[in-house]
Amino acid sequence: MGGEVRVLVYHLTEHGDAVHAAYHEVSREMSEVPGMLGNELLRSVSDPGSFVVLSRWQDLESFQVWERGARHRDSTAALRPYQDTRMARPFAVLEVSASY
Repeated sequence: MGGEVRVLVYHLTEHGDAVHAAYHEVSREMSEVPGMLGNELLRSVSDPGSFVVLSRWQDLESFQVWERGARHRDSTAALRPYQDTRMARPFAVLEVSASY
């Protein structure tokens, strides 16, 4: 345990351009967050209104420190209106348990 972590945040919208703009805004804001290794905006092939932001973190502690911090909500505010509200929990925190 203690390896890299992936965080997935699910989004749903008919306004793909707005999600792209918000993603870039959030990514610029978060580019200097300690422990964050990078992120990607993924779009569903079968449902073009569904997006996932996948972020990569050095470890769970790095993510949790940022998540508990005062800037967490402000840093991600631009994407929040697009979160997939059909889901009880529009995000997942996953630890890498194996990779090649």
